[in-house]
Amino acid sequence: MGTLAMENPPPSWPLELQSLWWDANANWKESHKIAQELTNEIGNWIHAYLHRKEGDKFNAGYWYRQANKPYSSLTFKEEFEEMVIFVINYQNQ
Repeated sequence: MGTLAMENPPPSWPLELQSLWWDANANWKESHKIAQELTNEIGNWIHAYLHRKEGDKFNAGYWYRQANKPYSSLTFKEEFEEMVIFVINYQNQ
């Protein structure tokens, strides 16, 4: 069974990846709840992406600045994939 078919993300995953898992499972609210708890640049980036996805450009802009990232012009799918790769690579350092 693939991880996206599971009821919840694996608890051993970092919170950043769990937040992205919830977003991939169409649960913006749970993804956002986790992103709000993260106080690092990766968490801020996820937070920015989520607000951009909901259409809140002002709030998204604030969180992109907190993440030291420009406002994304990627598709949501492209940015999502970029964040997943970043989180996985960051965890493997």
